[in-house]
Amino acid sequence: LKCTLTGLLRMTCPFCDHSHSFIESSLSLARLDKYPVSPGHTLITTKRHISSYFEATPDEVSGLWQLVGEVKQYLDSKHKPTGYNIGINVGADAGQTVMHMHIHIIPRYKGDMEDPRGGVRGVIPNKQKY
Repeated sequence: LKCTLTGLLRMTCPFCDHSHSFIESSLSLARLDKYPVSPGHTLITTKRHISSYFEATPDEVSGLWQLVGEVKQYLDSKHKPTGYNIGINVGADAGQTVMHMHIHIIPRYKGDMEDPRGGVRGVIPNKQKY
């Protein structure tokens, strides 16, 4: 499936293929991550191809966060995690590798790592512990 990034540039985007979603709204959808860091790791994407959260319209932002809540209920029921990390990478320097806006919902489980303190601060490992 092709997505238009600009009027001239076209590339294949794996998130513009909506066939792998398991929950959808009018503007966003949820799919399981192909390379999960934990059971139930889910991605919430906009249906419209945008690269950054900051490009989303107010309606898209609202729809994304509504879907985050629905996915949490689903994951609570199916996997029973004891915590969550929720994150968005914006730009290559922040670790974004697929340039289609997406939110990671990462279920966490007691004992899945020795010392989880610092949570999302771990994106810069030497700053995680303080």
